[in-house]
Amino acid sequence: MTVVKYFLMTSLLFSLVACNGEGTQPGTDEGNDSTDVGIGGENPDDGSNGGTTDGGSNGGTTDGGSNGGTTDGGSNGGTTGGSTGGGTTTPSDGVPTAAKNFKVNITYVNFTAAQKTKYEQAVAIVKKVVASKTFMDSVKNHKYGGKVTYVDNGGKTNATIYQNILDGNEKLNNTKNNTMDVEIELYYANNTTVGYTYANSKRIWVNTKYFNTYTPSKVAGNLFHEWLHKLGYGHASSYSTSRDYSVPYAIGYMISSQGAKL
Repeated sequence: MTVVKYFLMTSLLFSLVACNGEGTQPGTDEGNDSTDVGIGGENPDDGSNGGTTDGGSNGGTTDGGSNGGTTDGGSNGGTTGGSTGGGTTTPSDGVPTAAKNFKVNITYVNFTAAQKTKYEQAVAIVKKVVASKTFMDSVKNHKYGGKVTYVDNGGKTNATIYQNILDGNEKLNNTKNNTMDVEIELYYANNTTVGYTYANSKRIWVNTKYFNTYTPSKVAGNLFHEWLHKLGYGHASSYSTSRDYSVPYAIGYMISSQGAKL
């Protein structure tokens, strides 16, 4: 488990939080204009892992690696559009068409070919999990304190949170395009910071010290955790058992745990 430190800059749009640790990590509080990075989601039923953060280590680049490039979730590069809205069509299995058509648009910076392949595996996991009935039911039926709800849910119901995911409406873009739109840059630092990001940027910086050893399902959970902050969902800056039930932690864990079973 990790503890997150908030670094408030000159405006609400210029905040930074870094995080560390192994396994599951915290993410950003985009709704409060602050961000952080971790790999994987937190298991709401397990609050045993400790950890500390290194506070706001700065960016930088990694050794070599190919720059740029985009993907729509494991296909051959290129950018993706995605349908607008989020869709309301529901097939016989109850999963909305928007879930099955969910897109992921990643711009890669400072990735080697092998690292990009690994990240694309994580992206493919995200798409498969989001398209599943298991994920839909898990998000909608999540409970905290015996009630169908999340901690720090912004006053939204579970069903609304699920629809927000399908809409893909990041606060920075403010466009419902059924697509996750982010940039990922790899860097290396020999410290406990897994990564970081800025609230006014699409980019997430990920420390290869950790990324290179994490499984694709953990990377997928981290990606989704961080992206949920881009949708406006946050969590407490320091560890508590209730924080594990926040939207980024709980749903990030769903992605990583369900993805590991694919």
